Amino acid sequence: MIKQIFNLDDFDVSALQQSYYGRKLLSYLNAYGTDYDFCRFYSVQDIGINAYMFQINSTLVICSDLPLPTEELLCYISLYRPYRVEAPFYIINALGEPQNYKRLRRTQFEFSEHLPDDSFNESEVNDNPNLSQVYEILAEGFPSMQDKSLWLTDTSHRVRRGISKVYLYKGCTTATILFDINNNAVIGQVATKMSYRGKKYARELLYWLGHRLRQKDRKVTLFALDYRESFYQEIGFSTLGLENVLQRTDED
Repeated sequence: MIKQIFNLDDFDVSALQQSYYGRKLLSYLNAYGTDYDFCRFYSVQDIGINAYMFQINSTLVICSDLPLPTEELLCYISLYRPYRVEAPFYIINALGEPQNYKRLRRTQFEFSEHLPDDSFNESEVNDNPNLSQVYEILAEGFPSMQDKSLWLTDTSHRVRRGISKVYLYKGCTTATILFDINNNAVIGQVATKMSYRGKKYARELLYWLGHRLRQKDRKVTLFALDYRESFYQEIGFSTLGLENVLQRTDED
């Protein structure tokens, strides 16, 4: 049974802290609470199973340590038609490919200790950048990122609440700590302005950022779709695992 949650006490925080998807849920719970219609939280209950899921705008994230019955999940997906569905591999595999959805493969990488080059100049890192400037860089690297106002609203809110941290290097390369929970930091939205690619700026920023987080005893991970895998392998990130996400095919 899927039931919307309106009370913070209904979450098993200690259990959610143990997995990537649980920590992602907690990051949005900490950012928005349960009062916003665009960020809805649910419990998913079955015999011997108590799981959670949440939908933030058009992304659905399912958090469960065990496989779940698929019929009700598929009904939810058919009704609300999220643009993307993220979940552990055993849940995505059980869902198959619902109508108008396709699977995308992505790899989870872990930062392996790499010190920044001696030539790296920390003063060229801006840890409080103009977010409109960051968005213009991301829009070049992620063509599906269409809604600037939505991204600005969500990112600025998460930054103000201390959930996320955005960095801009040399005015042309960006990366974000999406959340840092239970000594697990997740990096995302890594991109370089097209006219500056090939200069190894993304590598330099990631080495610096990963090293800083490792000094704080954080495990540092990120996800990359298949067309970005070779870049992270080349710069020395280690592969933790492969999984799939579902993405709608009936929209540009």
